Amino acid sequence: MPTVTQHDRIENLRETPGASGPTHAQVMQDMEPFVESQLILLKPVEDCWQPSDVLPCLTGEAWVKEVEQLRGHTKGLSDELLVVLVGDMVTEEALPAYQTMFNRHEGVADKTGMDQSPWARWSRGWTAEEARHGELLNKYLYLSGRVDMRAVDTTIQHLIRDGFNPLTGNDPYLGLIYTAFQERATKISHSNTARLALKSGDRILARMCNMIAGDEARHEEVYKRFVGQIMAADPSGGTRAIARMMKATIVMPGRCMADEVGMDLSERFSSVAQRIGVYTVRDYAQIIEHLIKYWRIPQLTGLTGEAAEAQEYLGNLANRYWKLTEQLERRVAVKVRLSFGWLFGREI
Repeated sequence: MPTVTQHDRIENLRETPGASGPTHAQVMQDMEPFVESQLILLKPVEDCWQPSDVLPCLTGEAWVKEVEQLRGHTKGLSDELLVVLVGDMVTEEALPAYQTMFNRHEGVADKTGMDQSPWARWSRGWTAEEARHGELLNKYLYLSGRVDMRAVDTTIQHLIRDGFNPLTGNDPYLGLIYTAFQERATKISHSNTARLALKSGDRILARMCNMIAGDEARHEEVYKRFVGQIMAADPSGGTRAIARMMKATIVMPGRCMADEVGMDLSERFSSVAQRIGVYTVRDYAQIIEHLIKYWRIPQLTGLTGEAAEAQEYLGNLANRYWKLTEQLERRVAVKVRLSFGWLFGREI
């Protein structure tokens, strides 16, 4: 059940009764020719990398040596980096919940699981590409021997079973806006993890994270284009939706992560990610700034009423976050010892 705070935020996301403009579901249906044209950005399966392309080949004669080499590379990874890597992997492994979320949205749902509409083919293709990310990182961590895999596996099961609420309801506008933000956020997170892995001497992990970040960048571009089409067809409704999503804040998919230490795992993980520069409040502000500029919100003309108010709010939003960054960074800079079941209960 949502908390009181979540309930209030969900209520705030609902479209104002009587708002003019096309229905959101109708806009999605009208977008199908454009979605069809974007399917080219899904790579053919035969051209995609697979986890087995990077990880040790356990069917080959040299598998013991390859595993030893992988483990040797991981010795330079700090506990902080391992925590961030596990958190990123757990989030990727919860992918079934994300496709379920996509299929709740009016006008884009894959009703049979095998629909041939452009939206259905996109959602399945996107899910299939994303599924490789968690599998790759999971196998890497398993072979590394650096983390408690039972604790990790338990976290994954909890996250999928308990679910998460992105605060998008069944509104496709909100769902696409949320995903555009998330794809850029995960691209940044994996790219920064790759940078730190390389600095730590783990070229294998750096390559993996860069491969994943490449997928996320491609997916980000498509979702930004989808929202761009919404803005072209329904600038008033699109602007209101972006403002509603930003006011609710973008809730991270791993928000409900838990481990044996407690239910505040997401907060502990986020603190470590901020501490080592993998995903920070500055990144959040930069994403807002980028998306508002990409969708040309300040340049829109002719908006009135709530849409005009939403435009003004969005025009000032990035600056508000930039002003908060120093305050939040000072708070995170006070290093509190944090314990993680993923690290056999060690404090970092």
